[in-house]
Formats: sequence, structure tokens, C-alpha cells
Amino acid sequence: MDILVSYGIVPDGRDISCALMKALGEEKRVVLTEGVYLSGPVEMPSHSTLVLEKGAVLRFIPDFTIYKPVYTRWEGVKCWAMHPCLFINEAEDVTIEGEGTIDGSGEPWWNVVNDRRAKGIKEPQTELEKYFASLNPDYRDQPGGGGGRDYQFMRPPLLQIRSSRNITIEGVTLTNSPFWTIHPLFSEHITIKGIYIKNPYLAPNTDGIDIESSSFVNVYDSVVDVGDDGIALKSGSGPDGIKDNVPTKHVHIKGCTVRSAHGGAVIGSETAAEIADLLAEDCFFDGTDRGIRIKSRRTRGGLIHDVSFRNIRMKDNLCPFVINMYYRCGTTDMSLFSLDAQDVNDGTPELFNITIDNCHAEGSRASAGMAVGLPESPIGNLVIRNSTFAVSDNADKPISESDMYLGLPDPPSRGFRIRNAEVTIDSLKVVSDEPAIIIEDGVKLEKI
Repeated sequence: MDILVSYGIVPDGRDISCALMKALGEEKRVVLTEGVYLSGPVEMPSHSTLVLEKGAVLRFIPDFTIYKPVYTRWEGVKCWAMHPCLFINEAEDVTIEGEGTIDGSGEPWWNVVNDRRAKGIKEPQTELEKYFASLNPDYRDQPGGGGGRDYQFMRPPLLQIRSSRNITIEGVTLTNSPFWTIHPLFSEHITIKGIYIKNPYLAPNTDGIDIESSSFVNVYDSVVDVGDDGIALKSGSGPDGIKDNVPTKHVHIKGCTVRSAHGGAVIGSETAAEIADLLAEDCFFDGTDRGIRIKSRRTRGGLIHDVSFRNIRMKDNLCPFVINMYYRCGTTDMSLFSLDAQDVNDGTPELFNITIDNCHAEGSRASAGMAVGLPESPIGNLVIRNSTFAVSDNADKPISESDMYLGLPDPPSRGFRIRNAEVTIDSLKVVSDEPAIIIEDGVKLEKI
């Protein structure tokens, strides 16, 4: 406590951000003891450690004006956005650990987004939004993921790790994020272990962990319960991400539980560069809308390959397994969803070498699964073995809610749908109404 007192870091309602950054820079290790510490945005320097003891809460102040612009990626596109609540930027050897809580005070942020959506607002409204629009003059031409780029309310992630290496996040709880919760970006050698992420299911765009254009990332023994995708891999969006061409590779997800989220282990939809060498294993996706999820579409681009999901248990999902190249969110351009083959270009996503092994789902409420590629770019070498996808006897959701697609016809049953894909099946059991496996156009199917 002596370090805290000497720097004026006490739980008395004052903004501790400046004092905390000074202490981290000089002492390199700061321990927050029990209490609630209010803070504006904080940037952690290299070789520093922040420990939150049990009962310690680092709570970020929801004053939109104090999160000054930083040039970063926001929903996969480089632009000016609000300073992350907690920022590890161009740093190395940084640790955040303990049994305490990092709280983003998300509700005021979510209320703005929900108000804009309810009123159908598509343009900047406030002086702050207009300011960001002036910083991002091409924002109308940038692809969005539904987070609010069209009205330029560029909410901060709770923790962004940008252009950094050798970072460890362990033990802490992260909650009430204004936007994405943990966002490794252009970084490498990241370990996330034993953490708990909790955001309300209806809190908009509050993904759990978004690993973007980063490599050698391990996510172990963590619980993610959020209002969007749980643990996601991304590599930039549209022409900007294609130009950057920074892949996401060498990712290991093991022993994690994801609840309530839109997806458990997810790839996309920002897939502009390569996403490869993912192993997700020994996980439980409980009540998530989708379990295993790969989503992209024309113009998003990207090479997705050598991806394995092993020993995954899923329960009460809308749909347990999805590959969807007709993902609808963030665009109104219906030409992207044609069932006819289009010209192949840099914006055409390509998928191959996808393995599903010993994955079992019960109680699915919309359908048993879907694997839908593009006619000009079919899914290559999808292997499904020793797996079971079972639809609930009381399935209560429309089949169209299996994933957020456009342009596809309604399938004839709640079974496992395959279209534009090369698939090998070895011991797959699908429990649904008939047909249990729906074979559509462009399928090469081998059963062993």
C-alpha cells in the first residue's frame, strides 16, 4: 500500500489514471489492493506488471470525451478511434494478473448504440461523432461490422494489445466492456489464462477475445460470457486489411468455456489476410448462438486454412457448426450474395483444410449445422469425423437463424446443410428431421 499512497492511488473517487501510469513507469509493478479505483484511459509501459488483488476493481469512467483519438484498427479497418480503456501499445514484457476486476462501465456506451439503432440513425449526431468523422473522412466507404462506423461513435475496447509482444493476462475478471473486451492486434506471444469475461448478452458488440493479425497466441482455461462472439480470430477487413496482409497464425485455445455469446470459437468475419494454424480443443460452448463458427463473404478476402476443432462439447446452441460465406452483417449490397459464380479476386475468401474431430452437440434449436462456400471458391478438404450434431426435439427457432446469412434459399429440414464444399465424413451422426444431411449445389462428398 505504500507505493499506492505515495502516488496518490487510493479508492476515494478520484481519477487515478495519471498516477497509475507514473507508478507503472517508475516502479514497474503496482498492486491494487481491495477497493474501487476510478480511472480514465491508462497506457501500460514495457516491463510493467499490474496486479489486482481480490476485491480490487479498476473501473473506467464513462466520460466519452476523455478517450482521445488513437490511430488503430476498429472492426478490422485502420482509422481513428477512441483510446482503449487499458492500452498496451508498442510494449513488451507486460503482465496483468490477480483476482480483481477491470470494469469498463459499459452501459452508457451501449445506450448510445441502442438508441442509434432504435432510431435508424446512420450519420454522426454529436460534436464528438462529427469530430471522429472529420478524422476519418472516408468512413462511409469503409466496411463495417455493425458496431457504429456509419455514425462514428468509435467506442474503446476494454483492453487492446497493439504492436506488442510477450504479454500475459492471467486470473482477472473483465466486465462491462464498452466494445470488444480483449483485442490483441499486430502482436505476438500473448498468453491469456484463467480469466473470466462477463458482459450482458444484449450489450452490443461486446466480443470476449478478438485475436487480430497476431500470432503465437494461447488462450487457456478461461470463461467467456458475452454479448457477441466469444473467442474470435480476425485479420483485417476489406481493401485495407488486404493491403496490410498481416496474418493471424499459431493460435491455441484449450479448456475454455463460452456461454451465451453469438459464437464460441469463431473465425471472421474480418478475414482479409491469412488465418491459419488454429487448434481449439477441450472446450464447452454452452447456450451460445453458434458453437464453431467461420464467417466471411465476398469482398472480405482472406486465406483460411489448417484449422482444427477437437473435443468440443456444445449444448443448447442455435446451430453448433457453421461455415458461412454469405454473412450479412455490415453491408446492404445484395450483389455480394449471388448464388452464381463471380470473378475471383483479392476480395474472394478461400478456405481449405478444416478439421472437426470428436465434436458433439445436443439440443440445437435452429439446425444441426451448415457448411456453405462460394460457387467460385468452394470449401476445400473439410473433414468431419467422430462427431454428433443433434437438434432438440423442441427446436423453436427459424432455420434462418442458424447463422446471419443472406441470399441462400431455405433448406428443406433442420439437418446439416452442405453447399459448395469438398467434404469427407467419417462417423458423423446427425439427429434432426429428414433429410438429416442436406446436399445442395457444388458438393463433393466422400463418406468413410
